[in-house]
Amino acid sequence: MEGPDQKTEVVLLACGSFNPITNMHLRLFELAKDYFNETGKYKVIKGIISPVGDAYKKRGLISASHRVAMAKLATKNSDWVEVDDWESSQSEWLETLKVLRYHHQKLLSPVPSNSLQNALPLTKPGRKRKQEPNRHDPIKKKHQSPEIKSVPQVKLLCGSDMLESFGVPNLWKLEDITEIVENHGLVCISRAGNSVQKFIYESDILWRHKNNIHLVEEWITNDISSTKIRRALRRGQSIRYLVPDVVREYIEKHHLYSPESEDRNAGVVLAPLQKHASGSKN
Repeated sequence: MEGPDQKTEVVLLACGSFNPITNMHLRLFELAKDYFNETGKYKVIKGIISPVGDAYKKRGLISASHRVAMAKLATKNSDWVEVDDWESSQSEWLETLKVLRYHHQKLLSPVPSNSLQNALPLTKPGRKRKQEPNRHDPIKKKHQSPEIKSVPQVKLLCGSDMLESFGVPNLWKLEDITEIVENHGLVCISRAGNSVQKFIYESDILWRHKNNIHLVEEWITNDISSTKIRRALRRGQSIRYLVPDVVREYIEKHHLYSPESEDRNAGVVLAPLQKHASGSKN
């Protein structure tokens, strides 16, 4: 039998607007952790919340400084989920894949740099790494150094809406989707009976790597969303018990979310649509 030290270590990374962070965002981490622990094959060692930067240009997106502050307040009592502001502090919008690469590199390097140079692919053409995170060579395993052997896998934690957004034209690059599901993996929280499995079946890329897509069914359904929170706030309605109390107090203190803030970036094309539609290779 495998001992606890032989389980594959996993870091869960959630990227998104968190505008604002809600109790549902926090529940995603708990649901994913329970799922992995119940398999007996994985050990979740950390959860990371990475709010998107202001350059994403999503309508109603308030300042990253506020969104990061609220996320930090929401996770201050967690002993395993933390907030990372590297993505949100970048002057340009970053593809999710680059954020995944950055956090993988951060785990590899004892002295990580904040440079975008670290956002490199896990594998490079014509060159093999000593170990790829999702490929294990049982023959060479015993000869690997403890440092390489113990590098956790960084998996993208998301809801079914993000997974299905892979099908939106120009929102994602196909090569990015391939690298995400092949080299990192997805953990998708979905409601029982929804169409996520059908979406995976209808996508050749996702189907090819379906074994690296973990579907976690949410049996205790929770319909909280940031959009609904902002709508309630614009109408002067209570959001108590929908977000952590410290987040609600922060919103009230700073007078966040109003009809004016919801019009922010109105008429502006979303950053990935601008970038990918223009044929940029960056």
